[in-house]
Amino acid sequence: MDGLRIENVGVTYAGRGGAEVTALSQVDLGFARGEFVVAVGASGCGKTTLLSCIAGFMAPSEGHIFVNGRHVEGPGADRGVVFQKHALMPWLNVIDNVALGLRLRGLGRAERHEAAMKQIRAVGLERYATHPVYQLSGGQQQRVGIARALAANPAMLLMDEPFGALDSLTREQVQELVLQIWAREGKLCFFITHDVEEALFLATELIVMTPSPGRVSRRYQLDFGRQYIAGGSARAIKSQPEFIRLREEVIDAIHAGATVH
Repeated sequence: MDGLRIENVGVTYAGRGGAEVTALSQVDLGFARGEFVVAVGASGCGKTTLLSCIAGFMAPSEGHIFVNGRHVEGPGADRGVVFQKHALMPWLNVIDNVALGLRLRGLGRAERHEAAMKQIRAVGLERYATHPVYQLSGGQQQRVGIARALAANPAMLLMDEPFGALDSLTREQVQELVLQIWAREGKLCFFITHDVEEALFLATELIVMTPSPGRVSRRYQLDFGRQYIAGGSARAIKSQPEFIRLREEVIDAIHAGATVH
């Protein structure tokens, strides 16, 4: 089955003094290829833990995760990850940063640079391809991180609060860029954020998580991002009464969940 399947996933670990901490409990979700899934919730709700399990960086204590029918047992080229901090190599230029994963997989220079340039053009940085990354702005560096994640043509794109360090104008610009890439590539995206407005704008599927332990409390199907792709104005979309109503509803749900122990 194409897409992402999360089957009764739980994560526990030893906390201070040896006490057991449950980060996730009974998370059961399924998403089809081409969906843009966004997870929101208060700090400690397990968003990043869930993304780490999907990426294969950590194994669930219970349950299973499948990507396109294949059991996740570790990191893989079928999942591209964009980190909160872009984690670029400062001694490399843009094209070599984007092509790094392909180089580690053994692709020749010409082949990996061709694949890298395709994604560099997609994020609008072709004129900076040979620039050292330290010469780029924060927004440009995050675009390089997105291009790097896409260079290996993964089935799924995982994004861990990638715009948190950007100023508001740059953040809006990169949100719109990511929607354009998502619509063009048709990949399944799993995105986590603390910003409810960002979540509503991007998501086709929005999940709200509660902490202690992390569970899915609500789930929404949305079309604001698709409205933007169809030619809508981002500002007009975010001013819609339904958008504003849902923003307040989701904020209330997060606050309510954060007080549950």
